[in-house]
Amino acid sequence: MKNKNIISVITACLLGLTFLSSLPALAESSPANEQAEPEKGPHRGRMLRDDEFAIELAIFETGVPPEFRVWVTYKGEAVSPDKVDLNIKLTRLGGIVDDIQFIKQNDLLRGDMVIYEPHSFVVTITAKHQGKTHRWEYDNFEGRTTIEQAVANAMEIKTDIASAVTLHQTIPAYGTLILPPGANRIIKARFEGEIKQLHVKQGDKVKKGQLLFTVESNESLKSFQITSPSDGLITAQHANAGEQTGGRTLLIITDTSRYIAQLAVYSIDYQKVSVGVPVTLNIDGYSSAFSGNIAYIEPAVRDDQARLVWVYVDDEKRRLTSGSFVNAAIEIATINVPLAVKRTGLQAFRDFTVVYAKVGEQYEVRMLELGRQDKEWIEVLGGLDQGTEYVSENSYILKADIEKSGASHDH
Repeated sequence: MKNKNIISVITACLLGLTFLSSLPALAESSPANEQAEPEKGPHRGRMLRDDEFAIELAIFETGVPPEFRVWVTYKGEAVSPDKVDLNIKLTRLGGIVDDIQFIKQNDLLRGDMVIYEPHSFVVTITAKHQGKTHRWEYDNFEGRTTIEQAVANAMEIKTDIASAVTLHQTIPAYGTLILPPGANRIIKARFEGEIKQLHVKQGDKVKKGQLLFTVESNESLKSFQITSPSDGLITAQHANAGEQTGGRTLLIITDTSRYIAQLAVYSIDYQKVSVGVPVTLNIDGYSSAFSGNIAYIEPAVRDDQARLVWVYVDDEKRRLTSGSFVNAAIEIATINVPLAVKRTGLQAFRDFTVVYAKVGEQYEVRMLELGRQDKEWIEVLGGLDQGTEYVSENSYILKADIEKSGASHDH
């Protein structure tokens, strides 16, 4: 029986391995067979040979922007650069072709154009020497991967188009909700008398003109009515039927349709705020944001040297409560930039900050030069073309897939 159980366990494991091996790969990043490391020449460039003719191709970037430099040999002997007609074409993702010509410089040929990042392309080399044409072509990919669209959809990889954006730069501010001056209405009787009937109670919502009390005058013995001077909520009840009005407060009606977000701004930011600027408010207990404008800046400072600014918050649905904490963003600048990307799409690649451009089902890094930013967007000064589709959400999946493939920066 014991041997029979062992055989069952082994069979189940083998079936599980067979199932796992049959699952399709989610993303294809590199060829199944590892390519052999290319031969390097004395200048640490890639060696390309055709019978007895050979060139050494290197990207040189010491003290200059990256450029191609080429050394030529024939039968093991150096060939003068002016004896060779050389052309290199770099075909980048999306079909862009960089056509590079070469000029003589001492004992080498020097390319006439900068090899900009990423150094990811199909390299096609044509060299003419002594009436014979030599041609090589190879892939030099980095920071590139392929993911089927169905898989990208399942992984929720989302894209946007790089375009012009308006940046809204803000500073943070914190505070609480308070009721505005005049929100509380104190209800008293004009004449002394006995409260014959109380028509409302604490917690009731009332409308302007609604009947609150019926009172019998002590002098005339005539009844008169007290009505509500405004819409609101009865937040305090100090009298009941059968009692004398006695010149006291009978009810307090509070208008809860509007609050003030009272926000603290510290000295470092005094000069950045002014009446009228927009403010976005996040109030504890509410998932959606509120918006408003600075309506008033208190002239005095608190003991901690903060100045308080007021932002009115309408609450027609009577959802808010006095004393709630507020986390706000006060807008201090609005800037139109010609090109920006979402900050959620940014990733690190080597020493660069990048986004992943999408062409069909292929994705490739774009090294960015960045400028101004706000909470959602960051300005792009270089490294990305207007109208490029790029990954804006879940870009970490691309980063992980490329790192898994072991993509290198091969010169």
